[in-house]
Amino acid sequence: MTEAVVARRVLTEYRYRPDRPTLVLAEKRLPRDIRCVASARRFVKDVAADWNAAEDVPEVAELLASELVTNALTHGVTGTSAASTIRVTVSREDSLLVVDVHDPCPALPRPRAAGSLDAYGRGLAIVQAFSHRWGWAPTPYGKSVWFQLLAWP
Repeated sequence: MTEAVVARRVLTEYRYRPDRPTLVLAEKRLPRDIRCVASARRFVKDVAADWNAAEDVPEVAELLASELVTNALTHGVTGTSAASTIRVTVSREDSLLVVDVHDPCPALPRPRAAGSLDAYGRGLAIVQAFSHRWGWAPTPYGKSVWFQLLAWP
């Protein structure tokens, strides 16, 4: 299956839409600095904990947000203004916690098949393995990569 076919299939199958009305619990903007990943991790974990998400959800959300923010800062700012930012939104949609990472780059994320000795290339596989659902969507300002966790069963 070609990458374009896979992207089209995923985009037509996903349930979450960035323009869908949801309860936004919190939002944070980050500068283009890889040192901000730790701040994003704490932010997502704290929001999930503050809103009484189920047992391990804050820690899982922290891990998955770290992967998406790292990807956004590493790959999602290529060719964009140095003043551009990454936006992290934490929302609630029924029983789901939704973390949405927006970056200014329109290029869609590409899952990689990392070898056992590769230092990079596992982020999206981790997101896929631990999330209820994940995906991406083009936006007028770049793209949004998101995941959902069952947080309030």
